Amino acid sequence: MKLVTWNTQWCCGLDGVVSVERIVEGARAMGDFDVLCLQEIASGFDGMAGRPGDQPAELQWLLPGFQLFFGAAVDEFDADGRRQRFGNLIATRLPVSRVQHHLLPWPADSSVSSMPRMCTVVTLTSPELGSLRVITTHLEYYSSTQRLAQARAVRALHVEACEQAAAPPVVELRGSPFQPKLHTPQAILCGDFNMAASDPAYDEIQQPFTDPALPVGGTPDKRLQDAWPLAHPDRPHDPTFRLFDRQYGPDPIACDFVFVSNALAPRVRRVEVDLQTRVSDHQPVLIELGD
Repeated sequence: MKLVTWNTQWCCGLDGVVSVERIVEGARAMGDFDVLCLQEIASGFDGMAGRPGDQPAELQWLLPGFQLFFGAAVDEFDADGRRQRFGNLIATRLPVSRVQHHLLPWPADSSVSSMPRMCTVVTLTSPELGSLRVITTHLEYYSSTQRLAQARAVRALHVEACEQAAAPPVVELRGSPFQPKLHTPQAILCGDFNMAASDPAYDEIQQPFTDPALPVGGTPDKRLQDAWPLAHPDRPHDPTFRLFDRQYGPDPIACDFVFVSNALAPRVRRVEVDLQTRVSDHQPVLIELGD
């Protein structure tokens, strides 16, 4: 299974051109992806550079055979009553059983600018991996307080999902909202975390927890873990931000990560970063998992 994650900067390249088509072409150049996770997708924000249009609709047209799920962290109306949305999107050609959109904490921090953040979770089934949750998110950039709270919340959602998989609800009322749900402890968490690996939020996401399905002390603790060192144990992260554009700082950093749950860790085959493209201010990341 191949997954590409990319902060698209509303599909605005370093040349100032907004092109959803270039983003899709760039992701396809990395590999024949089964899942595409995009951050900073816009609709209705004509005041932003390049005047992005209805990007979820454009992506649907450019990705025939894929189901698309857009989670708007910002969903509001301008002074003329026109709707404006900004958030994350997951597209997949694999069978989907459930979609969830979670708003993340937004604690007050008057010292910086900020906006709401969210994560989207799509539970799907891969022929190679079985059922798993694909989670994509985009954490706060300016406020470390907000970012840490959001990292804790994302981890808590994963722990809760593992608990549901270990102790699913009673099955009843088929054909109603109480009908059985597909619960799985397997997960891929990806996106733009707006932090370096030295940030406390990076460690927070990877904090271990006890497997709820097994007796205490009977097994090593479970956790999400960064897939890059699994594929490149002797190599630092390739940079994913500020590689060409130094507007936000002088040095390139890695802040776009892919984390995998315990059972998927041995199945990581490849993690790569496109270090050449300039059609966003971030670089896309590919992960491939298999037998």
